[in-house]
Amino acid sequence: MKSRPVAIVALIFAGVVVTAVWIAHGRLFGHWVQVHTGTINEPGPYYGFWSGFGSDLEEFGILGAIGAALYQLVKKYNCHEPGCWRLGNHPAAGGQLNLCYRHHPDFQGQKPTHELIERLHREHLERQEAIHSKLNEVHQHLIAKQVTGNDRHAPGAPASPASGDRQAGYQAGEDRRAG
Repeated sequence: MKSRPVAIVALIFAGVVVTAVWIAHGRLFGHWVQVHTGTINEPGPYYGFWSGFGSDLEEFGILGAIGAALYQLVKKYNCHEPGCWRLGNHPAAGGQLNLCYRHHPDFQGQKPTHELIERLHREHLERQEAIHSKLNEVHQHLIAKQVTGNDRHAPGAPASPASGDRQAGYQAGEDRRAG
């Protein structure tokens, strides 16, 4: 955080120096601007500007759009810690955030070592195995519940009187259509 005040003071100092040089050599600077923008020594007012420097305004807009696109691309892939411009290539919080190694909680501000990578991979595999075993346990429980629910009825008997009535009604309807 100490670099921000230093940068602000440096920018203010640079602005003061540029302003002082411009005031001291204003006439030369003004002539340089006139020549390079094409507003002097031309047959008509601003003819040199629109046929020279002014015709490049569209190109400046295109360069600005390219710059904005690059900024958005960098913003998408940089570290989500406010004020950090490093590349955030380590997902955190279930993939919601991209963080650099300095801000990622698993790395504790140091670049990941081979041992750390192996430990994190092993922990990930253990979590995945725990999830799969829990799902398998729930699946086995549901299958066991379904099997015990089907054993209450004798083979061939309807599951409930209502469904037996429906089945008889379907058969009667089929008999009517056939006859």
